[in-house]
Amino acid sequence: MRVSKRLAYVLRHRPDSIGISLDDAGWVDIDVLVAALRSHGAAVRRRDLEQLVDRDEKGRYLLDETNNRIRANQGHSLQVNLGYPAMDPPPQLYHGTAERNIPAILAEGLHRGARHDVHLSPDAETAAVVGARRGRHVVLAVDAARLAADGATFRCSANGVWLVDSVPPGYLRRY
Repeated sequence: MRVSKRLAYVLRHRPDSIGISLDDAGWVDIDVLVAALRSHGAAVRRRDLEQLVDRDEKGRYLLDETNNRIRANQGHSLQVNLGYPAMDPPPQLYHGTAERNIPAILAEGLHRGARHDVHLSPDAETAAVVGARRGRHVVLAVDAARLAADGATFRCSANGVWLVDSVPPGYLRRY
């Protein structure tokens, strides 16, 4: 398994799979993580993780201000408090998904599923890339301003992904 995929799995879903735990905000000491990954067959060094964080084009991971701890920016199925404050979203956000999901989404809206939040992109191009991971895709526009005015709470992760609990179908349209 590639280090980046393994890291996403461990930091977002199953830290126990390598015998570690995350703190309440999703952080783990890098040296602890490296030792655990190595003891489970991953030939990884601290420098490798630091480079992965620097080079990850999607900005999935974050090092703390001391460069001693690491966490995933979003996408957790574990209970963590990432501490992103509520904020007003831009008027429109976007969600990319596989075409086969469109009938259910337009009928039921977007739901977080096993994750903490629905993930929304700030631009249609990013949403298209996200949606294309699963084949033929569709980009949906989200009326974020109206959704926020109607009481939804939005947060923005460290890498610019917008997070919201759910998006009812009335706030969605094909882009």
